[in-house]
Amino acid sequence: MNGDDTVSFNLVDRPWLTARTRHGHEVELSLLDVFRRSHEVTALLGDVPTQVFALTRLLLAVLHRALRGPQDFEEWAGYWQDGLPVDKIADYLAVHRHRFDLLDGELPFMQVPGLRTAKDEVSELDRLIADVPNGHPYFTTRLGGVKTLSFAEAARWLVHCHAFDPSGIKSGAADDPRTKQGKGYPIGTGWAGNLGGVVPVGKSLRDTLLLNLLPYHDDADLPAWERDRFDPVKDAVDGLTPTGRVDLYTWQSRRIRLTHDGQQVTGVLICNGKPLGPQNRSEVEPHTAWRRSQAQEKKLRKPLVYMPREHDPQKAVWRGLQPLLPGAVPPQGKDAAPFLTPGVVEWVAEVEDVIGEDYFVRLHTVGMTYGAQSATTTEIIDDVVALHAVLLRRADLAHTAVDCVRDAENAARALGKLARNLGEAAGYRPDPRAKPGTRDGVRDQALELAYASMDPLFRKWLREVTADTEPLQARADWHRAAWGVIHRLGKDMLDRAPVAAWTGRVANKRFITSSHAYRWFLNDLRTALPFANADFEVTS
Repeated sequence: MNGDDTVSFNLVDRPWLTARTRHGHEVELSLLDVFRRSHEVTALLGDVPTQVFALTRLLLAVLHRALRGPQDFEEWAGYWQDGLPVDKIADYLAVHRHRFDLLDGELPFMQVPGLRTAKDEVSELDRLIADVPNGHPYFTTRLGGVKTLSFAEAARWLVHCHAFDPSGIKSGAADDPRTKQGKGYPIGTGWAGNLGGVVPVGKSLRDTLLLNLLPYHDDADLPAWERDRFDPVKDAVDGLTPTGRVDLYTWQSRRIRLTHDGQQVTGVLICNGKPLGPQNRSEVEPHTAWRRSQAQEKKLRKPLVYMPREHDPQKAVWRGLQPLLPGAVPPQGKDAAPFLTPGVVEWVAEVEDVIGEDYFVRLHTVGMTYGAQSATTTEIIDDVVALHAVLLRRADLAHTAVDCVRDAENAARALGKLARNLGEAAGYRPDPRAKPGTRDGVRDQALELAYASMDPLFRKWLREVTADTEPLQARADWHRAAWGVIHRLGKDMLDRAPVAAWTGRVANKRFITSSHAYRWFLNDLRTALPFANADFEVTS
């Protein structure tokens, strides 16, 4: 590992995980202490949101193996009632303690000792840290490159690298037959880089871990620290299949070696590890929604292929709510469903009777987007939508929420259409060379304004849906809220329209003035939000 081989940094008892307590204090905890104090910790923290996702999955892998379960619903309910069995967790970590030493000379945590290139090169630590050029605070404080990392920081980034490392050319390991001319050619991103990550978050870290702890009863499904190291000479590198969730939570998509000087980490070598395709992994990957891909079905000549449903960085999570609500999956008859709900969200719906229908769940959506050939990171997605557990269980409420999302989209389109029509009335002409479906600046700015204005209102409305909510009344409430903000924005647009728009002109073979545009807007808005001005009061 370089440096002093007697130096140790064992993650079981050395602080390296950052967390926030219920009093708002930020603390750094060891692996064992984070379980011991999980009831008083509100959340894990991380240098970036994707790091929290990767570390949460690591904790889940530890829990599954320490408990050898939960075997079933009843065992899970016991943990929810009585708390995590810390003694069992401590015993498990004691048995495997030697595999959690970050600096061990023979079995360093999630690393390959002796990993080297033909020229014995080692990269700077920028390669270990997610290359996000969007002004994230972590990166702006490290301008000029990362020269060293503390052992705690390096451990967190090590876990993150296995999960989210971009694709692209890597250092070629000397012992890897895939290496060509000293280079490791692309095998894809880290496994989690394929996902539109979804993590149900509870009132405490203990609750969060349990909400994500699905039944587990496969002793062959092992984490990285209970397996022999991946050897590209002896082991297959094509057609790999994970043994289960625990295997995926700690999937070694890279072979990595950290170098250190006995005080801090000074360099890293990152080579290709175990490749894994994302097709049809829904049975073992619960932290993402899935979409049916006819393109993949045609390419692979298979009757049914599901791919992870990635997040759209241009959309707030509530605008893609339907795949996150088990009760909103439409019946398909003989056809396969167009999407699948994340397994962890289905589990929260399953245990609603235990946690309570009014238990407040935050669905944390997290993911990473990549550039050309997935060789660089472009953006980290981080959003949260809060709702009561009953919304995950009751189909009538779920369908109402989805209907209200659609109504919001139609209201936004009405505002976008108004902006375009006012522009045409004033003499604005779209570029005649623009292809159909390309962005319309005036309209798209109005759409963005509409969604940004409705965003806090919809989140508030969603939080207020409870077991006592009457669906039609809730929809009417949303229509009134959306009408208020979109109507105001439309009136503001009308008031700011130039004088030329009042005079009007012929556009697309019709005469249009600002008065026409506003009247059409009101008609569109009434169609989008028909209950906004209803005089009735829905009673149960």
